[in-house]
Amino acid sequence: MDDMQDDKQDENQRTGINRRSMLGGAAAAAGALGAAAVASPAAAGRGRGSHPDHGHDHGRGPREYVLTGGYVVSMDPTVGDLDGGDVHVKDGRIVAVGRGLRARGSRIDARGMVVMPGLVDTHWHLWTTLFRSMASSSPATAYFALNVANGVRALPSDLYQGARLALVDALNTGVTTVNDWSHNIRTPDHADANLQAHREVGLRGRFSYGTPQGYPGTSVIDLADIARVQREWFDSGRVPLMHLGLAGRPPGLVGEAVFRPEYDAARGLGLPVSYHANSTRAQGALQMVRQLAEQDMLGPDTQLIHALYTTPEERAAIRDSGASVSISPMSELLIGYGISPVKDMVDSGVLLTLSVDTLSLVGSADMWAVMRLTTGLHRGVAEQELSINTRRVLQMATIDGARSLGLGDVTGSLTPGKRADVVMVRRHDVATAPVIDVANTLALAAGAENVDTVIVDGRFRKRGGRLLDVDTERVVRSTEQAIAALLAR
Repeated sequence: MDDMQDDKQDENQRTGINRRSMLGGAAAAAGALGAAAVASPAAAGRGRGSHPDHGHDHGRGPREYVLTGGYVVSMDPTVGDLDGGDVHVKDGRIVAVGRGLRARGSRIDARGMVVMPGLVDTHWHLWTTLFRSMASSSPATAYFALNVANGVRALPSDLYQGARLALVDALNTGVTTVNDWSHNIRTPDHADANLQAHREVGLRGRFSYGTPQGYPGTSVIDLADIARVQREWFDSGRVPLMHLGLAGRPPGLVGEAVFRPEYDAARGLGLPVSYHANSTRAQGALQMVRQLAEQDMLGPDTQLIHALYTTPEERAAIRDSGASVSISPMSELLIGYGISPVKDMVDSGVLLTLSVDTLSLVGSADMWAVMRLTTGLHRGVAEQELSINTRRVLQMATIDGARSLGLGDVTGSLTPGKRADVVMVRRHDVATAPVIDVANTLALAAGAENVDTVIVDGRFRKRGGRLLDVDTERVVRSTEQAIAALLAR
């Protein structure tokens, strides 16, 4: 959710934060001690030995393999759906999709599975998973109050712990690409600790560098550190499946003396930008999309979050500019923003995508539930059962999400030449059987518990319903210790 709070900050509190930030490097190092809980993609296999004569690396699984006999939902209109289909993967790339493929490599039985692209979450405040399900039980725990109270006290290691837990949860649910909208980068150490979680867990996606909680609306964020992060983490390839973006503050929230240099700096670095806009009926919020258009800040590299309250003219401007919209139907309801405008956005032709937003508010990282809710909201507003089909909603959660993040040529569909981000869903579970209409089963019945296998960039990350290379007990224990310490502070 976007932080629409007053940008006032008590001077004594700011002083305390600055003192604590001096401990950032040590805190980040302490957080990194938990790295053994997740074997990093770069390290996996190196310490376990490899057998090139068999084309197999025990840390990654086979380098070349064929998923055989599954029901393939490719999300590529040229490839289509294939009952009893095969997917050939070599060195992390999809080589071919078809029936009866005669290919080298290991044969992996996918019978009884739906084989589909990994899910794409286009807006997720990963760090707030540290205080999962704590919001909305009292005024003190209202979402924004909770964010500020925890955010200003958060050490670099807290961002690491929250992001790592979220990324492991994402893997478990079938999310293979995520936009980490990291809106609490208090110091360079905070940025580094958050990115360390990505380095270890290894999902695909974007790291959107954001403004610290409680930061004055009259001050520009640390633009020099964004450039440093680009140079040290992304240009150097330390997080090879990720790219950098700006989690910005739009016109209507801050003045031109702030939004313009932040936007210009991001564009100067070639970075995509993302803004929470028109989330509520408040006068300032209602003017954001219009002002972004007037400032020539809408384009294919611009993502808008929520956008519940837009005019037809604003939606046309979004569509014509090539910008995208990420909605979070569950969080938008729970925070009381209103009803996600699924039908209006679909009718206007806007590139529409989905997200879970923040687990402090919604609790669950289950994108399958978000798809169900999205389908229901469209049909409910339309008052028409057939107003939208589930394949269209699956498109939002896969290929459209990839396109919105500039990754449409990389992931989002099972297309030869793309990277192998694949999810296999069990068809014969109590919760999914009998499977007659596969798209309906995926969007209306499936859940995280039915996800059997998750593959990211060709590497098996979950198999047989069990996460690989992750000590989940240690991840959970470390996160619980971190939130206890933060609350004690």
